[in-house]
Amino acid sequence: MNSVSPSAVQYIVGGGAHEDKPSAQSRCHNGHGSVPDGLREGSGEPDEVDRLKAKFMSAWNNVKYGWTVKSKTTFNKTSPLVLLGQSYLFNSEDEVDGFRQAFVSCVWLTYRREFPQLEGSSLTTDCGWGCMLRSGQMLLAQGLLQHLMPPDWRWAECHPLTDVDFEVLKPRSPSRPAGMSLPSFSSSWTSPISQRDPSSGSSEGHRRTPGGCPAASNEPQVEALHRKVVSWFGDHPSAPFGVHQLVELGKESGKRAGDWYGPSVVAHMLRKAVARSTEFHNLAVYVAQDCTVYKGDIMRLCELSESAGTGWKSVIILVPVRLGGESLNPSYIECVKNILKLKCCIGIIGGKPKHSLFFIGFQDEQLLYLDPHYCQPVVDVTQGNFSLESFHCNSPRKMSFSRMDPSCTIGFYAQTKKDFECLCSAVSEALSSSKEKYPIFTFVEGRGQNYGLEGQSGGSMDGPANIFSCNRLSRNSKRGSTDEFVLL
Repeated sequence: MNSVSPSAVQYIVGGGAHEDKPSAQSRCHNGHGSVPDGLREGSGEPDEVDRLKAKFMSAWNNVKYGWTVKSKTTFNKTSPLVLLGQSYLFNSEDEVDGFRQAFVSCVWLTYRREFPQLEGSSLTTDCGWGCMLRSGQMLLAQGLLQHLMPPDWRWAECHPLTDVDFEVLKPRSPSRPAGMSLPSFSSSWTSPISQRDPSSGSSEGHRRTPGGCPAASNEPQVEALHRKVVSWFGDHPSAPFGVHQLVELGKESGKRAGDWYGPSVVAHMLRKAVARSTEFHNLAVYVAQDCTVYKGDIMRLCELSESAGTGWKSVIILVPVRLGGESLNPSYIECVKNILKLKCCIGIIGGKPKHSLFFIGFQDEQLLYLDPHYCQPVVDVTQGNFSLESFHCNSPRKMSFSRMDPSCTIGFYAQTKKDFECLCSAVSEALSSSKEKYPIFTFVEGRGQNYGLEGQSGGSMDGPANIFSCNRLSRNSKRGSTDEFVLL
């Protein structure tokens, strides 16, 4: 058995990005995302024509997002790669194996087909419109892994990396050799466990020494918890963070199954999903307002009464930002790198135009990501021993920072009050590395005017309507509304 590789995704080599271009099921005023109303919503059962349309579009998307173009991702052996706050230098088998275990252990959530029909529509797949939902799910899943799993947990069944090359490159050389490829490394290696840096906000990527990779855990209780976390994102109505539940939450802001979602809207949907879940009483999600994280709001959200048995709720902090006007402002690249170096960073919901991705690291001037644009059959996570294979990816992909869409949501996690204080300090230091006068976002004391424990970051899921104001250099760009976020 091998974990599924996104080499089966439609990767176009050399000629630019594969984009979610408008299809029969994606037509609206800005060229994206609405499924025809007859398919999406109705008072009764869809008629035969609608059923045929649904089957046709499902078959088309299965072909579009399920065929293979082989390509390899090249990694530089002389430059460090950062993955979720961990730094790797591919100069030894131990380092490569450590990266393999960490990458494959990330939860990978992609398009699915043949799941139970979404309420109020004829849709049984999210192909062509649900990529931002999937990216948001992956960010939340990473936060839950940090919240629930042992430090430096690794999946016991991590498989070898596929479609990768490790090259010796000469930095800044105008004409460099093609490089030297290394063979694929075996998944049978074992390494001793290393301890995680107790400071969740450490700005130094947690360096590994040879032989210092965490060992994969095969303890039954730990693997059962891993399986439970994955099941929460299953594609059935009872899953607390599945597509069915997120689509229902989207209706509160006027979104429907088949619509496109932006990173800001998805952040608020994740917040509400966690707040309404019965699985968590010691975890909260906070969404920043207008590029500002109000410490007082988080303190009030996380501080519990003595009768609750603990004095602090762990918190996932989501910060919707815009890193430029129509394209990424290069001045923010170094700042994004420094944020991704932090142990408290759990990833970035973003992508390239019309194509959502989940960013989890970088090497040199390229971002490392997980891509949801691969249509897989639904997995019945209600079965006790369902397969985890399709929820983990073993084919890492990279893209240039210059292709990153400026609209994104950055995620952080703090387990304890001390971790939150370290997070504020470390993230503020990372933000100060920007060459721009105005930071990407800021931490301030006190509370936001529109914040309430019930609303949590305002009453509307489109609350960050003034999000563009944090980037003063882009204030005069022509943008009508938060619909700009939908373009991912």
